[in-house]
Amino acid sequence: MPLQLAHSLYQRLAAVLPEARQQTGRPLTLTEKLLAGHAAPLPAMAAPEPGVLFLLPDRVALQDATAQMALLQFLQAGRDRVALPASIHCDHLIQAQAGAGPDLARGLAEHQEVFAFLGSAARKYGLDFWPPGAGIIHQVVLENYAFPGGLLLGTDSHTPNAGGLGCLGIGVGGADAAEVLAGLPWELPRPRRLGVRLTGRLTGWATPKDVILRLLAELTVRGGTHKILEYFGDGAASLSATGRATICNMGAELGATSSLFPYDARTARYLVATGRGELATLADAHQASLTADPEVLAAPAGFFDELLEIDLTTLAPQVAGPHTPDRVTPVGDLAAAVREHGWPPELGACLVGSCTNSSTEDLGRAASLLRQARDAGLRPRVPLFVAPGSARVARTLERDGVLAAFAEAGATRLAAACGPCIGQWARSVADPARPDSILSSFNRNFPGRNDGRRTTCSFLASPELTVAYAFSGRLDVDPRTAELTPGFTFQPPTGPELPAGGLAADVADAAQVVHPPAEGHAVVLEIAPDSERLALLTPFPPWDGEDLQELPVLLKARGKTTTDAISPAGPWLRFRGHLDRISDNLCAGALNAFTGETGTGTNVISGEKNQSFSAIARDYQRRGLGCAVVGDANYGEGSSREHAAMSPRHLGVKVVLARSFARIHETNLKKQGILPLTFADPADWEQVQADDRLSVLGLRELTPGQPVTVRLTRADGTHVDLRAHHGLTRRQLAWFWAGSALNTQRPQP
Repeated sequence: MPLQLAHSLYQRLAAVLPEARQQTGRPLTLTEKLLAGHAAPLPAMAAPEPGVLFLLPDRVALQDATAQMALLQFLQAGRDRVALPASIHCDHLIQAQAGAGPDLARGLAEHQEVFAFLGSAARKYGLDFWPPGAGIIHQVVLENYAFPGGLLLGTDSHTPNAGGLGCLGIGVGGADAAEVLAGLPWELPRPRRLGVRLTGRLTGWATPKDVILRLLAELTVRGGTHKILEYFGDGAASLSATGRATICNMGAELGATSSLFPYDARTARYLVATGRGELATLADAHQASLTADPEVLAAPAGFFDELLEIDLTTLAPQVAGPHTPDRVTPVGDLAAAVREHGWPPELGACLVGSCTNSSTEDLGRAASLLRQARDAGLRPRVPLFVAPGSARVARTLERDGVLAAFAEAGATRLAAACGPCIGQWARSVADPARPDSILSSFNRNFPGRNDGRRTTCSFLASPELTVAYAFSGRLDVDPRTAELTPGFTFQPPTGPELPAGGLAADVADAAQVVHPPAEGHAVVLEIAPDSERLALLTPFPPWDGEDLQELPVLLKARGKTTTDAISPAGPWLRFRGHLDRISDNLCAGALNAFTGETGTGTNVISGEKNQSFSAIARDYQRRGLGCAVVGDANYGEGSSREHAAMSPRHLGVKVVLARSFARIHETNLKKQGILPLTFADPADWEQVQADDRLSVLGLRELTPGQPVTVRLTRADGTHVDLRAHHGLTRRQLAWFWAGSALNTQRPQP
């Protein structure tokens, strides 16, 4: 299938790129080529919108936690089959605890109901189904589905991982995925082009992980919003395909729409190593369409909206954290930073793997350090965990002796699943109240993200550095230079870009994926009527045609409010397919600006304090009231989880007014019929008081590009009027009027 998709795309690129150059009057970046190649033809598009692209993706990938709600929404479209190739990957529900075998067995038993539903939906509607244990969605996609030049949508914010193969991967919410699966074009605000020229070569301990950490330090978690990062240069050519995937994966931490590397010989080598030699041959013949035009590479400043440059030769290893991926410290300065900020210096655990860093190259280089330590008689001083990214990677590492090195060091091997990276970790600690630090090769480190303990200081680094720190056991001891035992100091890690024998391929590989039957009419969708895990959706009501009048403010959030804070995961993952049950976690991790408390607020009608936000919202609903949420900057940063929009909508939130939004979350709010507004003056956030009633006026005249008036009615009856902006296009206005995007597509009786 990827070969057929690629062949069709390359023919289309050959036809449309000359016209695109003529329209722009200049050569094209790779980003522009791929967007032009996936533009929806005019008959299939809604009315053209200024600054908006309508695109036809090649594939959709769903992970099990978000697939439930995406498919429940797709059911309402009334289609018999999905309109384009798609796959489901069961990777989020397996909790790490005792090790790969027992964890997988326990996960299969605990979540059988969900896996049965997803498997039946895959068979009925025509999706590939990757069962638990097969691997993390992004690694499996990289090995099997991603192809140079493709456009892939995924219901996970780290879908840009596919950019390591020159595939434009973009994370979306489930409503976006459901519409595309139903055959509709996908809408994207036209992104800005950020060029990143890499020069030189990595040396010593520096890794591709350090490239993206360097960018996070420079751009922050908001620096990539509404941008596509395009990497190029001789430094880019020196990086492996999996190293490039690491960089693209963590572009999500910048808030970027996507990240992208050009097709070249290293891409081809990875395709060959994963059994896709024919695809590499085809891409070779169309390489000019899969890279930026030569004029762009020669003088990039004239073709990108922004341009950055990193000399890989001078890049030093970095550590990010705690609590945010853009707090980055060079390793040589970490000990001083630990002392300055009072972070716990003792490490409680070191973890390698995740969708970001679990390739054969990553774990092979980490194993080279384990062998050095073994030969010196050293053992890790803290618990060490390793999670291969896929069953195929795991078999390759077993074959090549890499996992044996981890086993000899006493490391706990986890299932090929997300596990601690997303909070699925039943961590055993002697004193849960005692703060400590952990170090991982993951991508996110928000408070409570990994082990559910907000007192844990979570730091991010390369797999190699993470393994080395397991032997020092402390963040204030640099394991690269410390004499960890008399006469022994680590030498820089080494390892092959790709295994000499390619990635393992045997009969078990074919058994990992379940392909759907040719048609699924006879397949029965498995949802029990009395299930507490799954429930069919009831359409949200349409807009009543009136202004939003005097809504109580449910929450005014202060500081970083991620989707983890709006709709926490961990134990709540079990309710991802049941909207009412999971809505009890509403804003459980959000910091209340009025009280300084997390997860609780005051019911301004009853006067009751320290109630959960879900309880307050439900009480307002019982009284026939809606409510409003006020957010800080980059509200909704983090994952693509649309529950962070669906739960507020389900519990009566009508409007979210913030200083600014993260891209995916703002789209998710629009899709679910919530009005997302930004303060025209971000300083007006300070104006909102606990007992204010919030109104949005002039909604009947709501027009793209025109501001609206937000009125704050004080307790004494006085008014404060503020200006706010919305980003609704004409098409998105129809979503708001209908009550949700899905309501506009629902078959009418």
